[in-house]
Order: sequence, then structure tokens, then C-alpha cells
Amino acid sequence: MADQYYSIRNLKFLTHEVFNLAQVNQFERYKEYDKEAIDMALDAAKQIGDRLLFPIYTAMDKQKAVYDKGVVYVHPQLQTIMRSIAAGGWIAAGDDYEYEGQQMPLSVLNAGLYTFYAANANAAPYAFLTQGAANLIRTFGSEELQKSFVPKMYAGEWQGTMAMTEPQAGSSLSDITTSASPTPEGHYKIKGQKIYISGGDHNAVDNVVHLLLARIEGEAPGTKTISLFVVPKKRIENGELINNDVNTAGIFGKMGQKGYVAAHLMYGEQDDCHGYLVGSPNKGLSYMFQMMNEARIGTGLMATGTATAAYYAALQYANERAQGRPPSNKDVKLPQMQIIEHADVRRMLLFQKSVVEGSLSLLLQCSLYADIEKESKDGAEKDKAAMLLSLLTPIAKTFPSEYGTLSVSSSMQTMGGAGYCDDFPVEQYYRDIRVNSIYEGTTGIQGMDLLGRKVTSHNGKTFRLLLEEIHQTIDQALQIEGLHSYANQLTEAAKSLHQCTMHQMQIAMNEKPEIFLADASLYLEFFSLVTISWQWLKQGIVAQKLINSDPQHYDKDFYMGKLYAMRYFIEYELPKTQGLFTRLVSKDNLTIDLENAYLN
Repeated sequence: MADQYYSIRNLKFLTHEVFNLAQVNQFERYKEYDKEAIDMALDAAKQIGDRLLFPIYTAMDKQKAVYDKGVVYVHPQLQTIMRSIAAGGWIAAGDDYEYEGQQMPLSVLNAGLYTFYAANANAAPYAFLTQGAANLIRTFGSEELQKSFVPKMYAGEWQGTMAMTEPQAGSSLSDITTSASPTPEGHYKIKGQKIYISGGDHNAVDNVVHLLLARIEGEAPGTKTISLFVVPKKRIENGELINNDVNTAGIFGKMGQKGYVAAHLMYGEQDDCHGYLVGSPNKGLSYMFQMMNEARIGTGLMATGTATAAYYAALQYANERAQGRPPSNKDVKLPQMQIIEHADVRRMLLFQKSVVEGSLSLLLQCSLYADIEKESKDGAEKDKAAMLLSLLTPIAKTFPSEYGTLSVSSSMQTMGGAGYCDDFPVEQYYRDIRVNSIYEGTTGIQGMDLLGRKVTSHNGKTFRLLLEEIHQTIDQALQIEGLHSYANQLTEAAKSLHQCTMHQMQIAMNEKPEIFLADASLYLEFFSLVTISWQWLKQGIVAQKLINSDPQHYDKDFYMGKLYAMRYFIEYELPKTQGLFTRLVSKDNLTIDLENAYLN
């Protein structure tokens, strides 16, 4: 194992120097969260990561979850981890004090969550999936549902899940067939099956609480008739837990995340599965979107954490591995140099650093918007934060997942053959991260969401607000010696993004949706590269100001590292937008015109 899985120095740089997250204590709900309180939370997360999560990361892969005679067995430490995270207040962290929560800002909570994912993205998701499910019950469920289920979930004793996908209905939720029949007693009888249910069943908890989408019997097909139900594996009767006719048919053998269960679940085979309606009938999908949007940010954090850990493993190896000599001096009598001295290895390391630290910056930006949206009393500020969060969520989920996979691939390439062997953790990181671009809606779905919904929302106002934010950052950078070139490059890329977006809107007005959305994934990548460059320029402003004012600063290496990573991303990655622009304004609709037979 590597010695380091993330940088708390970088995390505190972002939380304090770039975003000043302590600003949220202007809101009454978060008044306790000054800089000292935030640091205490981040340090506490690191202690859990160091002590419990990171030491068993590879062990959870080698001792993978197994299904045997109806029972799902997971790593024996998972129960301790679940309850320790809960005891630290992390599962209930965002809730009110009166419900044993800490009223923690989402920005601080997500900084901690990133820490846990970097330490072990096989173990931490169990706890934070439970958090999302409990939050959904707290938001929309009756008082009875809240009292019956949430305390045990907050204690880490019961698992929570999100049960949507069915064999015939993945992202096409209008096609779900799981049914709910009302009974005179007030509950519903649930029948159906769900697949790929993360955390769907395991022996580290006493019960599993499914937040399940189903259609009430007699309702018409479509997404507008889907309802949300709490369906526990074991229901409570007369104060006792009894079987609720929820059975695990098996678990899926996965490429990675072998310690994190994905279950195939059967409901109501004996006609005795009780489900409890959450909120009003036919509102299930709108309710579930709360958890889905939280999960999309969470997926970005998971991918970023995994890619970060892989980066530090590769960085350590590059500093220790001696191989080759400078191209200018091949004298075999000279000692070999560390591979970190090779320019191509440095390029790969800079790519990784720029991806993971740029991704984390965007995720904390989104989390801050969420805090402002939730608590601001200024209507204009609240609406602006809501719109920007909505627009950036597909990017915050997808860029860390897609480019994070490329980053871990570069970690492996940096290490050469050693990276491909399981003596080192990078091969596991590579397998583990790949699923993040599939979780919570594939990249294609995120692209269609961005281009087809988010960019056009509020008659284009949301998109204009983001461009204004980017140009404000550019204007600041133009006032700082050393940043002019990078600010100008971002200016040109933002201009191209605007031109490309206007072109896409013309297509939307004049062509069928299939043509408009055909290259939505490429548009998402274009948008992402501009967005992450904006985040890097924000970081560069802080670093360059400090270097300009104090060239011999005691922590100079850290800030110079920031500037080199910013330079790398804008010089190496941002230019990719030029090729994407060319494709996106092309009139060649080859993927629409293509006949299926031509692919044979």
C-alpha cells in the first residue's frame, strides 16, 4: 500500500483559501461553523480514514462480498466502520440538532465525504447511501416513518438503499413494473424485482431499508404515476423485526468495488411484502430526484477520492523508482535517475494532479452553492445558487468519473508493469473507478440533461450566470502578474463555448431532438474542460497572489505546485475544446444516418 491517499493540505487550501467555507456561518443554521470548527471536522474525518478505512482497502477487494444460501457476507470490519462513522456523527451530520444531527453545511460534509472515499470507496459508500435514504425519509416521510426508520439508520445499524433499476427498465423509469397494491390496513403490498441495488443486502447491519419506486395498481404507465415507498427487509410488528418477504436472489460479480455489494432483490414472492408510502401518490420520481442529485455529487466525490488515492500511489512510486538516464547523457556508468525526473512521467503526474484537484474544487463549489440555496434569505442570491448548482451537477458527476478514469490509467502508466500488478493498489483503483461514469445516470444521460434541460433552463439565464461567474474570475486574474496568458486562453475557450451553445440551440429549433442530442456527451466534455479551467484559474489567483507577495514563503512548494497544475490544465487539456468545437458545429450527422447493419 502507498503511505498517503490524499492531501489534507490541499483540502484545507480549497476550504479556506479558495472558497472560505466559513462564510456559511453567516446563516443561522451554520453559525457554529467557523474555520476552527471546519478544521476539527476535517481532522476527525482523516482520523477515521487513517484508522479504519484505508488499512482495509485492498483487503475488501481480496475478501470480496459473497452470497451463500440467501446471505450476503461482507468484510468483517464493515460493521465497525458503519457504526464508527455513525458515532462520529457523519451519517446524521446534515440534520437538525433535535434529531441528533450537527446541522453541518453540505460543503463541510462533502469535504469529509471526499476524505472517506479517498481512504476506501468500497466501505464508505454504505454509510453515505444510508445517509441519503434517511434524508429522503426525513424530508418527505410521515412522522411515523421517520420515527420507525431514521434513528437506526443514523446509528449505522440499518442500511439504506435507493431501489430503482429493474431488468427491463434501467434509465427508462417509465417502464418499471414493480407494483404496489393498497390494503385496508394502510400499507401496500409490493411485488417485483430490482437489480444492481448498491448496499442492497449484507450481514454488517441488522436491517436494510429500501427507498423503492413502484406504480400503484391501476395507475397508467409513465413517470408521472410512479410512487415512492419505504420497503424494509424486515418490518416491525409488535416491537419485533420479522421477515418482510424481501429476498436476495444473488449479488452481481463486478469488475471492481468488489467489497461494495450490488444485489438482485425479489419483493413479494409470498405476497407478504409490506411497503409504506412516502408522501403523496405519484410523486415518487420527484422525491427520488433529491436523493439522485445528492448521489450525483456523491458519485463525483467518490471518483475524485479514488483518483486522488491512485495519484498519490503513483507519485510515491515515481519518487522511489530508479530507471534510465537523461536523454542528453546515456553514460551507463552514471547512476539511474528517479522516474519522476523524466518529462513524460512529470506530464502524467501533472495530468493526474490537475484532474483530481480541479474536480475537488468544482465539487466544493457546487456544495457551497447548495448551502447558499438552502439557507440564504436573499431571494436573488438563493435563486442564482440554485440555478448554478443545477447546471453544474452533470459536470460535477461526469468529469471526475470520466477524466478520473483517465487519471487512474495514467497512474498505472506512470508505474509501468508494477501498476498492473496487485502488489500495488493502482490496479484496484482502476477497476473500482470505472463504475462511477455509470452510477446515477451514464455519461450520455448526463450530457442530454446538460444540453437538453440545464443549458436552456430559465430561457438561457442559467448559462449566462455561469459565463458571468467565469468572466469575473478572468477579470480578477487579468489584474495579477503571471496569470494574463491563462486568463486570455480561458476567455477564448469561454467564447467558443458560447458560440457552440448558440449553434446547438439553432439545431434544437430546426432539427429533430435526435440530431440535437446526438453529440450531447461531447458537448458535456467541452463544457467540463472550460468549467475545470475556471476552477483552476480560481486556485491560481490565490497561489499567484501569495507567490507575488512573498516569493520565499515557507510553503512555496505547495503554491508553486498549484500554479504548475493550473498551467498544465490550461495548456494541455483546455485546447481539446478546439477539436470538440469543430465536431459540434459540423453538419455531418453520421451517427444518425448510420444503418445498424453497417456495424456488423
